[in-house]
Amino acid sequence: MPGGVNSPVRAFLSVHDEPFYVKRGKGAYLYDVDGNSYLDYVASWGAIILGHADDGVNGEVKQAIEDGTSYGACHPYEIEMAKLITGAFPSIELVRLTSSGTEATMSAIRLARGFTGKGGVVKFRGCYHGHLDSLLVKAGSGLATFGIPDSEGILPDLARYTFIAEFNNIESVRAIVEGNRDIACVIVEPIMGNMGVVLPENGFLKGLERICRDRGILLIFDEVITGFRVAYGGAQHIYGIKPDITCLGKIIGGGFPIGAFGGRKEIMECLAPLGAVYQAGTLSGNPVAVRAGICVLTYLKEHPEVYAMMGERVDALKAAILGIPCRFAILGIAKRQGIPYTVNSATGMFTGFFTEHDVRDDKSASAANRMIYERFFKRMLEEGIFFAPSPFEASFVTLSYGDKEMTKTVEACERVFKGLLS
Repeated sequence: MPGGVNSPVRAFLSVHDEPFYVKRGKGAYLYDVDGNSYLDYVASWGAIILGHADDGVNGEVKQAIEDGTSYGACHPYEIEMAKLITGAFPSIELVRLTSSGTEATMSAIRLARGFTGKGGVVKFRGCYHGHLDSLLVKAGSGLATFGIPDSEGILPDLARYTFIAEFNNIESVRAIVEGNRDIACVIVEPIMGNMGVVLPENGFLKGLERICRDRGILLIFDEVITGFRVAYGGAQHIYGIKPDITCLGKIIGGGFPIGAFGGRKEIMECLAPLGAVYQAGTLSGNPVAVRAGICVLTYLKEHPEVYAMMGERVDALKAAILGIPCRFAILGIAKRQGIPYTVNSATGMFTGFFTEHDVRDDKSASAANRMIYERFFKRMLEEGIFFAPSPFEASFVTLSYGDKEMTKTVEACERVFKGLLS
């Protein structure tokens, strides 16, 4: 395997370390082939919310496998999944399942172009929407620019249809759309999770919605991470936004590969077999993944209190590290050690940045100290706590976390933050 991995961040190159190899996971913990255990804040990059090897999900999956692993034909569980998604997201009238979040965003972009007859796409610096050619670009010079390929193998002619705006800067979006009439869509993570957690400032998402409505541009919310994570109806439920198309993934598969995209009926009916926009997949709506996802989504629907519980866990962790009074005895860990540190969070997802400044966009996130994070990552791993092997990722609390896990984390931070600057 190139680099010994099947996805680049797993190589631990960002923290100059060697990856461990997982033998199994259960609840809040991973267990490696060498017999070590790790309290897991990566949670399969957000795909796990109930905890590893949840008994309910396992039971459903075992039954699903007995019934067959893939059909290549319609089955009733697809309908049940579609009803759960459309019931949770009022903006989604019709939904199409895929096998990954990247497929969902790729298909959403194609659909937006087919529906509008336009070619341009506006994305935000620091947002990651999968490894789609048109979106795997970085910004050139200036505030509102054409994209430049961010990977070998991407044709410049494709990247030139991608425009880069700045998150939490509505004027950067307005500058792009006022100078170009060929914009099909704006795609955004409503709460950023791929450069660390960054929250939208007051009015930013509403401003995006107004610009798109006024100019006939489709607004796409990439809620692959935030969908069913920050609230049952995703970030759009929290902020009161109704995007034209929503992309989902991760949690809706219960730990199995899946993705979905959906939106207004008139847009979605442009897809084959009803319309001329083609999208297909042999394993789309895979019965095992769908049944695992139904198990998870049903649990979340029936237990809405879990979102407040996850939020309280993260708030308590922030309080202990930043020095806000809470029920943990150890307070103000970072401040006492003189370490610049700030935490952004939304319900059960959070990122700690080693900086004294507020993190509100790609520039401020990139300014955080990477060397300190590398030391933090390695020392926490020695303590048996696994954070993402990159400073620009979200961390996740799952429903399997209790007081024991939170206390373990805080006490480890107390030890690790000592001497972190030396």
